[in-house]
Amino acid sequence: MKDKNISLPRYIATRYVSVNKRSQLVSFMSAISIFGIALGIAILITVLSVMNGFDREMRENVLGIVPHLTIQTEENLTADDWASIENIANEHPMVLGTAPAIETMGVIANAAGNKGVVINGIDLDQEASVSIIDNFFVSGSLAGLRESRWGLALGQTLADRLGVEVGDSVDLFSPTVSINPIMPLATFRNFKVVGVFKVGSQDLDSDFVMINIAAARSLFRLRTSHNSLRIHITDVLEADRVQPELQMNLPAGLNISSWTTQFGAIYNNIQFSRTIIGFMLWLLVGVAVFNQIVSLIMIVRDKRGDIAILRTMGATPQIIRRIFMWQGCLIGTIGILIGVFLGIIGSLQITNLAVLIENVFSIQFLSAEVYPIDFLPSEISVLDILVVVTGVFLLSLLATIYPASKAAAIQPAQALRAD
Repeated sequence: MKDKNISLPRYIATRYVSVNKRSQLVSFMSAISIFGIALGIAILITVLSVMNGFDREMRENVLGIVPHLTIQTEENLTADDWASIENIANEHPMVLGTAPAIETMGVIANAAGNKGVVINGIDLDQEASVSIIDNFFVSGSLAGLRESRWGLALGQTLADRLGVEVGDSVDLFSPTVSINPIMPLATFRNFKVVGVFKVGSQDLDSDFVMINIAAARSLFRLRTSHNSLRIHITDVLEADRVQPELQMNLPAGLNISSWTTQFGAIYNNIQFSRTIIGFMLWLLVGVAVFNQIVSLIMIVRDKRGDIAILRTMGATPQIIRRIFMWQGCLIGTIGILIGVFLGIIGSLQITNLAVLIENVFSIQFLSAEVYPIDFLPSEISVLDILVVVTGVFLLSLLATIYPASKAAAIQPAQALRAD
């Protein structure tokens, strides 16, 4: 009897959800509910995947290239001083690697134009411990800086602006000047382009230049081995916590800056946008679930005659309630399955779709002058999908309670007289 009480409601609910020429209203309302839930889930999964993509690009690419922490000073420290500072940094349990560098502003120029840039003189033997920039070269390589002392690597956007490629020459101007009896002259040197990289971040692709640390020392006329120490830590999001801990152990006159100075606001905006957009999309799903409630109420009104007949044949209010709860769950489940399928397809194709739309309509979703990433990334999260599926299914189950209770409360005599 127990199995019958379960199988009968499930069978009738399945019939109500399926296409039925005699109950076109029921089939239509079920289809509308399924469509609303599927659309809400598909959009929610796709947008969350895009936000995950932004998070991944910031963490693995942009924040994998820029130093998590940087120790800088204006003083001319000796090699022993820097060795002591490096030892202090490496003693911190969260520090994975350090690399010396010379960082200053300068100007890159050729016949096509000029631009102010951040010049980074790097130590090729240690740079790999703090940066993955070598993974983003589209032509040439970082090793070219080792082979040619006066070699230079620059971003794709900057290379396009100057019209240069690997093998071409550019002039690099230092902010220092040379003093002669007639007039001060800017210090510059001709460099050969040995590599072009493309990170996807305009801050790096258009304003970032790398040269050999020995060349930087000569160009900037430094009397010290380097003027900064790059630090890579285990968790990039802990940089602001590690920063004061290192500062306490360092000698006076040294400053520590974090990646959050340049990219922190953008990363926080991404996280905030994810929260706001997620909330709004859950409201969209809530509207779809409310539509399910309305649809079930209309179906209950349409099926008053069937309910009355079932009651006269001995069906209890509990069986009637189960019929419509089963129907609501079936609508929710079908909508979830379709929505997850469409959401995964959308997440996998959103990057290509965005590129297609940009090319066809000559628009740009992400302005290179505003965002650190100029394309629409995407990364599917299984956890996000499980949360969405669980949440929507529970909402669908809750949505059946009121219509099912209304159906169970229908009296056979009143329903038959109304019909």
